[in-house]
Amino acid sequence: MSVVREVRIRDESIRLGQLLKLADLVDNGADVKPLLMQGLVLVNGELETRRGRQLVKGDVVSLGDDAVRVT
Repeated sequence: MSVVREVRIRDESIRLGQLLKLADLVDNGADVKPLLMQGLVLVNGELETRRGRQLVKGDVVSLGDDAVRVT
């Protein structure tokens, strides 16, 4: 895995699908569901299948070689 990038959010939490778009890991929301169904998204090292999963500051999301931390 490469260096973990930090992605700043303005609220206390953000949905997983929104974070993936904000971090430029997907081009649009329609790209998220197939990635989740294929088991390619990890949250804090655990497989995640819910696009609406609420993330809070400190959570780390991984997609392939990319990883981002919510700040």
